Order: sequence, then structure tokens, then C-alpha cells
Amino acid sequence: MPNYVDGFVVPVAKKNLAAYFAMARKASKIWREHGALSYRECVGEDLAVKLGRPFPRAANAKPGETVVLAWIEYKSRAHRDRVNAKVMKDPRLAELCDPKHCPFDVKRMAYGGFEVVVAA
Repeated sequence: MPNYVDGFVVPVAKKNLAAYFAMARKASKIWREHGALSYRECVGEDLAVKLGRPFPRAANAKPGETVVLAWIEYKSRAHRDRVNAKVMKDPRLAELCDPKHCPFDVKRMAYGGFEVVVAA
């Protein structure tokens, strides 16, 4: 059975990266404790590409922002739904999601669930 991934692309102000990754480290523990197989958060490093549509443009990043690419891996869509149901009830997540202290604009985050088709 192929795995399942929740994927995210988030524009984040460079000045907020330390706060963003501190939040991500806490979130990763919550997801892993509730059963996620892996949790990855990556900051853009080589984004001035000539081929295709560069991530900053696709994410509508503003000057002073970079792009974070993130994914959480699960055994299946059903496993993801069970894990996320537990995560959403975890009071630690509510603490992390306080809009007054969020280091990025949640409305600008791209998110979706993906079935893994090729895994090498």
C-alpha cells in the first residue's frame, strides 16, 4: 500500500524564520507522537531557477520572504485522517496556532493531501 503525504508551501518573512522553525519543531513532536511516520520542514535555498515557475513566484512571496516546503508522511489516507483527528484535539496545537503569535500568514499557505505514487 502506498504512503500518503500532506504537503505545504508557505511564504515566510526571513526575519520570522527562527520563530517559524521553533514552532515547526514543536508541531513535529505533536504529529509524531500521534503517529505520523515523518515530518519535514525545509527552507528555500536555491530558488532563483530559470526552468519552470520558481517557488517564490508560485507562492506569491513578497520581498523579504522566502518559501518553506513541508510534508508529513502517513501510512495511508485513513491513517492520516486518524492522526490528524488526534492532533486537532491536542491542546498544544491550539497554543501553537494562536494568530497573535503566528510567524506566517496562514491564509497564504498552500496545502493538500497526496497519495505517493513513486517512492525510490
